[in-house]
Amino acid sequence: MSILQRFDPRLRLAAAIGWSVFAIILLAALVGANLAAKKAEHRARADAERLLTQFATQIRHALDMGLETRRSILQATAAQIAASGDRGTDALRHHIEAVQAQFPEFTWLGVADEHGRVVAATGGGHHGENVAAQPWFQEGRRHSFVGDARHIPLVEGEGSPSSTPTSQTPGFVLAVPISQPSGRLVGVLGARLSWTWVERHQDGLLRGLETDRPLELLLTVEDNLVLIGPRNWLGRALAANTDLSENGAYMVGRHVVPTEQKEGVDWTVILRQDADTALAHARTTRQAVFLVVFLAGLASAIAAVFVTRALTLRLTVLADQAQRVRQGLRKNLSVPVGADEIGRIGATLSNLVGHLQQEKQTLATLNAELDARVAERTARIERMAKEARHAAITRERLRLARTLHDTLAHSLMALLTQIRLIRKLRDRLDPAELDAELARAEEVAATGLAEARAAITQMRHNDVCDAGLGAALQELLSRFEERSGVDAVLDADTQAAGMADERAETVFRIVEEALNNVERHANAQTVRVALRWTESQSAESPRWSPDDSTRVRIEVADDGVGFDPATPCPGHYGLRGIREQAELIRARFEPRSQPGAGTCLVLEFEA
Repeated sequence: MSILQRFDPRLRLAAAIGWSVFAIILLAALVGANLAAKKAEHRARADAERLLTQFATQIRHALDMGLETRRSILQATAAQIAASGDRGTDALRHHIEAVQAQFPEFTWLGVADEHGRVVAATGGGHHGENVAAQPWFQEGRRHSFVGDARHIPLVEGEGSPSSTPTSQTPGFVLAVPISQPSGRLVGVLGARLSWTWVERHQDGLLRGLETDRPLELLLTVEDNLVLIGPRNWLGRALAANTDLSENGAYMVGRHVVPTEQKEGVDWTVILRQDADTALAHARTTRQAVFLVVFLAGLASAIAAVFVTRALTLRLTVLADQAQRVRQGLRKNLSVPVGADEIGRIGATLSNLVGHLQQEKQTLATLNAELDARVAERTARIERMAKEARHAAITRERLRLARTLHDTLAHSLMALLTQIRLIRKLRDRLDPAELDAELARAEEVAATGLAEARAAITQMRHNDVCDAGLGAALQELLSRFEERSGVDAVLDADTQAAGMADERAETVFRIVEEALNNVERHANAQTVRVALRWTESQSAESPRWSPDDSTRVRIEVADDGVGFDPATPCPGHYGLRGIREQAELIRARFEPRSQPGAGTCLVLEFEA
C-alpha cells in the first residue's frame, strides 16, 4: 500500500482519526489566532492612541511653557523699563532691541505711553502711531495679555477689513503693563511673536519625543482652523464630527483642555500615526501565532495517524481476514487477543462467520433440491405454454367466427332469403319484376363479397402492435373512405399515435365499430377521428382524481343525422359493445349526439 493510501481517510480509520484531529486543531487555531490577533490589535491600538494622547499633552504643555516664557521675558523687560529712570526714545529702543536680538522670534516690539502713543519700536515700525483703541493696548493696561495676531492688529488698519483669519499671517500679540513700584501705569510693552517660532518649536518637540515611529501633528488655535499639519488639512476648520482617522487609516491622539480650565491661548494639539505602521507588530504576532498553532496541529495530526494505526493494528488484521473470507480464500476468522471492543467484535464476527458457513452448506443442499424442483416446474410450464398457445388459437378462431358472422353470414342470409323469395314467387312475377329481384340478389351477393374481402384485408393488415395505433387508424380510415365514400380525416399527435400495446388494439376495435355504425346509420358526409395525448386532467371529467396528470383522448365525430343517446334502441348493440370494450381498458366512454346535429363518441383513459 502506497503512502497516499495509508493517509487516505476513506481507506484507513487511523488516517480518518488523524485528519479529524488535524481539522479540529486547525479550526481551533484559526479561531484562537483570530481572537488573539483582534485582542492584540485592539490593545495595540488603544496603547498607541493613549501614547499619542500623552505626546500631544507633552507638546501642548511645551508650547504653553514656551509662550509663557516669552511673556515672562516681556514682563521682565517691562520691569527693567519701569525701574530705569531714563524713558527716552533711545533708551527704550535699546531695551527692546536687546530683547529682539536675543529672541528673534519677536518680529516687533514697541512701547506705548499711558495715552496709547507708540514712543519706541524696533525697526521704527508704527512709531508715533496711537494704539489706544487697540484691544492689545486695552488688555495690556490691566494685565499681561496673549492674543491671536489674526484677530488682533497692532495698529488701526493693519489688515484688510475684508480679509479672513485663514488668509492672514498667524502669530501672537503679547502685551504687558509697565508700572512703577507705586503701581502707577506709565505705559504698555507690546510685541508680535512670529508663527515661525511655533513651527520650529513643534518640530523640535516632535524630534524630542521618545518614539521611532513617524508622527503627524495638527495644531489649531481658538477657531479650530488647522495652522500646522499635512498639506491637505491646512486651513480646514475641525468640527466635532471630523474624521481625523480617515476611515481608520490613522490612529489619533489629541489634547483638548476643558473649557473651565482654559487659560491663555486655546491650543488644540492632535497627533496622528499610520495605523499599518502602528499595528505592524500586532499583525506579525498574529501570523506567528497562526503559523505555530498550524504546525503544531499538523504535527499532532501526523502523530495521531501513527498512534491510531498502532492502536488499531488488530482491527486492520481482522478487516484483512474478513476480506479474505469474502473472497473465499479463508473459511474462518481468528479471534483477536484482548477483551476490548476489537476483541469482542472479532469474537462476534468469528461466530457469525461460522454460522454463515453452516448456512452456506445448508443453502447449497437446498439449492440442489430447488434445481430439481425448478426443472420439474419448467417442464410443467412448458406444457402449460402449449396449452396457452392452443387457447390463443382457439380465441383467434372464435374472433374470426364472430367477424365472419358479422359480415359474410349476414350477407349470405340476406341472399338466401332473396333467393327463396324468388323461387316462391317466380310464377307470379312478370319478367321485369323477376329481373329486379335478381338484381337485388346480385347486389346483396356483391355486398357480402365486399364485406368478406374487407374482413380478410383487415385481419391480414391490422397489425397495431407492429405499426402503432396512428398508422393502423390511418389505414382503417382509408379503407372506410374507399368503401363508403365518406370523407375520413385522422388528427393525431406523435406521442399518442405511437401507442402499440393491448390497449391500442382495443382502441382500434372501438374506432372500427364506430365507423361501422357511421356507415350503416349516420348518413354522414365527413368523419373526423382525433387522437390526443394530454398532460393535465380534462375539465370534462370531474370524477377523476386530480393526481391523473397524463391521459389519452380519442374522439370519433361525424356530421350525420345524429340520435338521442337517452332513447333505447332495441336490437342495436353497437354502443353497448363499445362501452364493454372501454371498460376492459378502464376508459371513460361518452356518446354525444342530438337528432340532426351529428354524433361524437369520446373515449378517454389514463396513459
